[in-house]
Amino acid sequence: MSRKMTVVFHDEELYTELKVEAARRHIAASEIISEAVQEWLESREDAKLLPVIESARSEWKKKGGRPWAEAERELEDAVAQREGTAEAKSVSA
Repeated sequence: MSRKMTVVFHDEELYTELKVEAARRHIAASEIISEAVQEWLESREDAKLLPVIESARSEWKKKGGRPWAEAERELEDAVAQREGTAEAKSVSA
């Protein structure tokens, strides 16, 4: 569903920049405005999540969290050791 809205630009330079960009991209100025509003709304949603993310990060650190690279290294070492053990068993059998 398409809805109409009038936007009044109090800054002539901003309006001109919008029109130039729309012409450069071969799209309507309204599409640029719609994209900008969508991005702004999404950034507000992201901003609401920041306290939740910080809380989770704080809890993770408090409970002894460690960087993924460290855990990944440990997993790779365990897999390598297990594969080495499996190879040793198959050679001795």
